[in-house]
Amino acid sequence: MQRAETTSAASAAPLPMNAVWRTIRSYILWQHERGTLHYDVMVTLILIFVFFSPRLINYNDKPIGRNPHPTDVVVTTDPEGHLVYEIGASAISPGDDHSVREQFLRIIEPISGAVSIISYEATADGKGHTQHYKVIVERD
Repeated sequence: MQRAETTSAASAAPLPMNAVWRTIRSYILWQHERGTLHYDVMVTLILIFVFFSPRLINYNDKPIGRNPHPTDVVVTTDPEGHLVYEIGASAISPGDDHSVREQFLRIIEPISGAVSIISYEATADGKGHTQHYKVIVERD
């Protein structure tokens, strides 16, 4: 009789684990109908993963910083609607105002066509070296 009791006790223990594994398997295979408790649990687990995993897992998906164009020219607009070109200082050789404006036009006109330079200014770093020029133009 003792053997029968130990056998029935040993066979009774795995039944709840079988039910747990069956439930997990049904979640993985997505076997539950919409509107059931198990379906709601699956959707909730998915939403928890989607919203909280970026806080816990580093996916290395940070945005890349703004890189200037390979020609080192960045075009934006100002509030008045003029085009503002930022041109790297390495593209311009120093000279008088007329020669500098001609160099600006040689760089800008292939990008946007015929333009008139309204103004320009040099932007320097902390040591006084010119980093880039800010050129404000309007289209002709």
